[in-house]
This record gives sequence, C-alpha cells and structure tokens, in this order.
Amino acid sequence: MSRINMAVLLVLGLLLVTAKQSMQMSLRNPTSEIETSNCKVAFLRLGLVLTSDNNEKALRDSGLFEPDSENPHVDIAGRRFHVGTLNKTPIMYVKTGTHSVNVATAVQTLLLKFPISGIIFFGSSGSLDEDMLVPGDVAVPKAVAFTGVWEWKKFRSENKGKLVFGDFNYPENGENLLGTAEHQKIDLFSTSEESKEVFWLPISSSWYEAATEELKDLELKKCHSGTCLPGTPKVVFGSKASTSDFYVKNKAYGDFLVEKFNATTADSASASVALTSLSNEKLFVVFQGVSNVAGGKSSNSGIKYMASYNAFLAATKFINSIPTPRLACE
Repeated sequence: MSRINMAVLLVLGLLLVTAKQSMQMSLRNPTSEIETSNCKVAFLRLGLVLTSDNNEKALRDSGLFEPDSENPHVDIAGRRFHVGTLNKTPIMYVKTGTHSVNVATAVQTLLLKFPISGIIFFGSSGSLDEDMLVPGDVAVPKAVAFTGVWEWKKFRSENKGKLVFGDFNYPENGENLLGTAEHQKIDLFSTSEESKEVFWLPISSSWYEAATEELKDLELKKCHSGTCLPGTPKVVFGSKASTSDFYVKNKAYGDFLVEKFNATTADSASASVALTSLSNEKLFVVFQGVSNVAGGKSSNSGIKYMASYNAFLAATKFINSIPTPRLACE
C-alpha cells in the first residue's frame, strides 16, 4: 500500500474517532453543541423563568421573543430550554411546571448548564389583601418566604405554634384536635459561606431598586377578548410574597398570612426561584400578576390571562433596561 493511501486511511480513521467522540459528548452533554456553535451562548444571557401554559402564551403572543435561528432550544430531563432574544436582549427561558420542587429543579438546571447572569421570574399569584392588590395588578415583592413548611405540634403541646386551628372553629373559637403548627425556617446553602436557617429570602437589592425605577410608569393591559378589568391595573412595590405547595383560596388562612407575616400574595413558585438563585449567588427578581383574591370568586380566563400578560410586560421592560454582560468568545 502506498504512503499516500496509508495517509488517507489514517486521516479517515482520525475523523471517525473524532466524530464518535463528538457524538458521545453531545449525548452526555446536550449543551455542548450550542455552547460552541459560533459562540451563540458564549455571552451571558438572562434566565427567564415561568411556570404555566398561560405564562408562556403571554410571552408568545407578544411577538417579542425571537428564537435563535440555529439553536432554538435544548431539551434536558424532559424540559425545553428556549434560546433567543426578547426584544433584542439575549435570554433563555424555561417553563418549569407548578410546585416548588419542579421550579427549583428547572432553575438549578438552567444555572448549571448555561452561562446565565441572573434570573427573572414572572408568574401568577393570588392577592391576600384586596385593599392593596386586585386582579390584573402586578406585585414586585421585596422578599419571599416558604410559608408551607410546618412543624405540626402535638395536641395540647405547651409550645404552641403561630397557626392555632382552634382560632378558626366555626361558629365559635375553641379547642381543636388539629392543635397548632409552627412555620419553619429553611436551610440556605451557598458557595461562599456556611449554610444557615432563614425565613425571608430577600430579592436582589440592585435589581429590585432598578425595577422600582424602570416600572413606576408602566402601562398595563386592561382588556382582553372582550373582558376588561374594573379598574386601571397598577404595579405595587415592596410587598412580601408567601409560597407553598397548596393553592390558597381560603380567606381565613389568607388573613392569617397577612396578620402574622405581612404577606400580600400567595403562589407556589417565587420562593423556589429565590432560594435557588441565592444558593448559586445569582441576581434575581420576581414579578407576580394577580389573578384572583383569596376567598373571592374565581376569575375568568380573560382575567387570568391579563394577570400573566401584565407580569410579562413588567418582566420585559425590566429585562430591556439592564445591560447584558459578555464573556470572551474565542
């Protein structure tokens, strides 16, 4: 066999080995191609997190999101991470699904697999204080907490919890076999310090302050498909948000959250976003569209959609107001 033929065979063999290794790498790490293809994700993107189909519909209906022409999405563990721009700002967005464990898992995956500079969460919530927030409004909380983590005390325990079930007996207060429950702190882990127990999770101060400045004159959506809000929706700053894995429709429990914790909204996601972002030492901010009031009548689909759309409008204006840091692209 000639030297030329041997050289050709050698080159072909090397190409086959390289292709096999590349295929194995792609299977092991589905982000490998998108991370190296023309540096499409070689600059820091903002991570946009949402939970529901209604939230995603609001984003898609806006026409502001443009998928990347070469790598529009990456699928990891059953979730689709979308790559593109939102009104020309580079982002990645993921629909997490509801409940805290799904939200935390999706946010952690987003932060581990992609170069993300910070997390913007928008979604729906219920108002606990109708004097402050009504359907269609957008809340920008200053802190969030898991209020569904309880230590359920023994009946007639001397060390009573804040939630005394007997206080809610009807028609008269009295003793109740359910006893009391004490709301628990959670462990916050971090890369730069020892873990600690916390209750309130503060929103990143720089982003919260930027939101208060950028969104103070934001005009929100008032009507959709023939359904209009009774008043002009507004953005409310400085509230506290309550997160749990149960949907709060009960007015008495909503009043309890207001009285004991000064919470004004209830949802099932924002504290998971906060905890995961803080653990990874990433900036984050939360925008909650109010879709209903605890104890009030159920909102129709038009009002629920406007809650999602108004939260999206707030998130979009915020995203377009902050700079996008870049990484060196070789």
